[in-house]
Amino acid sequence: MGLIEVQQGGYLWVKGDIWLPGEVISESSGTVTIKIDNDEVVKIPSSELTSDKYSVMHGSSVRGVPDMSSLGDLHEGAILYNLKQRYFSNEIYTYIGSILVAVNPYKPISGLYSNENLQKYSDAYLGEHDPHIYAIANEAFQNIWKSGESQCVLISGESGAGKTESTKMILDFLSAQSAKKTDGEKSQISSRILSSSPILEAFGNAKTVYNHNSSRFGKFIQLYFSSEGEIIGGNISHYLLEKNRAVGQNPSERNYHIFYQLLVGMVDPLKSKLGLTDPKDFRYVSDAGCVRDPNLEDSLQSKMVVKVT
Repeated sequence: MGLIEVQQGGYLWVKGDIWLPGEVISESSGTVTIKIDNDEVVKIPSSELTSDKYSVMHGSSVRGVPDMSSLGDLHEGAILYNLKQRYFSNEIYTYIGSILVAVNPYKPISGLYSNENLQKYSDAYLGEHDPHIYAIANEAFQNIWKSGESQCVLISGESGAGKTESTKMILDFLSAQSAKKTDGEKSQISSRILSSSPILEAFGNAKTVYNHNSSRFGKFIQLYFSSEGEIIGGNISHYLLEKNRAVGQNPSERNYHIFYQLLVGMVDPLKSKLGLTDPKDFRYVSDAGCVRDPNLEDSLQSKMVVKVT
């Protein structure tokens, strides 16, 4: 095992459960002071800076890159650090080749989904501009005509990662592309698919400890295009619904939204006729100890579901 050479102001990786980024604060009298990314400051004798525990950080990791296939350091720590740097710069999208990694910002980012951005990505190839979900949607759309075959976009992630919103963004983009073929009028098919979200979310989404609007089912959306690029058909299939949630939930979680929307949003005389009262009166929706959530407007959502239906 050799020793690595560092200098003040330089960056290196410190081995822990994963490689952690660190900055050399000072180097004097045979001792190196390192500030690790978790704000821990350690002092290490220069003679102990062995290559099995420390590694000089590649310049690409220091700067951060929009496509992680170009990272000079290929390990979990480098990937997470790159995503973190971009996240704090409001750059929530990052490529790994043709794969897009999205980190949910949990806040609006001005201009990210503007019409100007939509137009910019509709006339570009993948990688020409900064990473964006519009670029992925455009690549799939263009490949229909290039290959003459159906295309698929797979969206996966943990609860709260933004899968539902990402789906909406792709549908918006494809609808806009279709509108170019119909004198600027957006496809009624894609509009209907987008407008079905309140119903699907009411019957298939619930509050969990991680996410107040968590999808508890899988969704497969198909769109059919004419030879001119106009959306002419579509359907939605759902699968793997978490059925046990209907009769029991973990502490501080809720049953499916539709139950609370009915109990809170429905008004008399229909509510009394159906024997509906307060959510606390029903064990299946109150046993977990959470019947209301400030992030969920059950009454408003109830009206949206009724409007769509």
